[in-house]
Amino acid sequence: MKCFDKIVVGPVKVKKRSSSIRYELHFNGVRKEYTLIQSYPEEVNIRGFEELAVLAGIVPAINYGLFTPLIEIKAPLHELDYKYFLDMMDITARDIFVNRIINKTGLIKEEYLPKGDVSPEDAKPIADVDVRETFTGTRLDSRPEEYKCTVMSSGGKESLLVYGLLREVGCEPYPYFVNESGRHWFTALTAYKGLSSMDPRTRKVWTNVDRLFAFIEKNMRIVVPYYWKKNKEIYPVRLFWYAHFIFSVLPLAVKNNVGNVTMGNEFDDPTGLTYEFNGIRHYYATYDQSLDFDDYMTSFMAKRGIGIKQWSPLRPITPIIVLRILFNRYPELGVLQTSCHSTRIEGGVVKPCGTCFKCNGVLLMMLAEGLDPTIIRYERKHIETLPERLEKGLIRLEESLVKHSKYLITQRGLWSFPEAEPVWHVEMIHFDNINARTDFIPIRELREKVLDIYEKYTKGYVYLVNGKWLPGSRPE
Repeated sequence: MKCFDKIVVGPVKVKKRSSSIRYELHFNGVRKEYTLIQSYPEEVNIRGFEELAVLAGIVPAINYGLFTPLIEIKAPLHELDYKYFLDMMDITARDIFVNRIINKTGLIKEEYLPKGDVSPEDAKPIADVDVRETFTGTRLDSRPEEYKCTVMSSGGKESLLVYGLLREVGCEPYPYFVNESGRHWFTALTAYKGLSSMDPRTRKVWTNVDRLFAFIEKNMRIVVPYYWKKNKEIYPVRLFWYAHFIFSVLPLAVKNNVGNVTMGNEFDDPTGLTYEFNGIRHYYATYDQSLDFDDYMTSFMAKRGIGIKQWSPLRPITPIIVLRILFNRYPELGVLQTSCHSTRIEGGVVKPCGTCFKCNGVLLMMLAEGLDPTIIRYERKHIETLPERLEKGLIRLEESLVKHSKYLITQRGLWSFPEAEPVWHVEMIHFDNINARTDFIPIRELREKVLDIYEKYTKGYVYLVNGKWLPGSRPE
């Protein structure tokens, strides 16, 4: 699977309102380069900005430890950042190997796929990581305040609900968007404009990381040509990029003394999942959405002197409850939602495609909740043809959510799905030791207030015991 002789990252350059870092790909006697850029809406003006710029800049390279024998980092790297890189590269290599190589996607050329049995050795990175200079200590002067929260904002239902919840329960929200240079930004545009008009703390950071990833993967011999035309739901290799977004907004968070980075990661049902394949530990391609990732980031930022905690207030609730609370409690935020892989702009308005996997899931759950999808710019034809797409399996939701949503739609008399059946725990508040702990919000006062809100829209509590969901009471 080797694609490159080496990948060189660095040096980093920092200006008052931007940072950049160069990537070089060396293969077959040629060198190609691309510069990754982060641009800020204001002067960052914090001590140690260059340290955060390096952290943000090295994240994309973490994805390619399986495909090059050498990664050179030509930037001063804190010893803890070096360990972070190695740890994340190991986890990401396993996730990529299982979920992008072994589990065929059609985006990797057949002749490069492993033949026969595989073992944990096959999923280990082949890359040595050569860092020119490491250091200890830090120039960062971070003074996090517990009741200030960055909201990692994408324009989807989850981050909008996080914003609404935190605004209500008393954690001062700072909605930060990451503006990728390509069409992905269309998805966030409606919410960004809306929140900008409501909240002067709204900010966006521009990055061309999406084009960097495309530059790298177009030069990988194992990737099929024109992969972006074959599958718009997934990428051929890259899995770990959200840390780039987090580290990119950290300069603004530190500048504003923000004490928390909050995510929009909702409940994922772990029942029936092994998180293992042939002895290879993996995360089903979602490590940077996992509780383990939140825990690692919180621990890392504490040791690094940043002191910011990372968590998601949505972990105990399912996507259908997310929609229920968002549109019933914060309708002014709900109408800003866009969840689509292929948005377009018509007459200055961002519109979802109405037929992709994401759109189909949103349409299904909105109809289950008795909501009108046209309020978030879907068209009647998208609603009327949804059953045909569901019949073809063009949806990526947990089976329990699909069944229960179809049941609710059938109960409402909109359509009749013969396979519809109620799944009793979907409308509950979930706790387990894998994706949603009872301390899912580390600040007790905020946690209690959020649970008070959740109880108004759910049917009780459930706990995962020996692989089964069992009803229970509110955690002490």
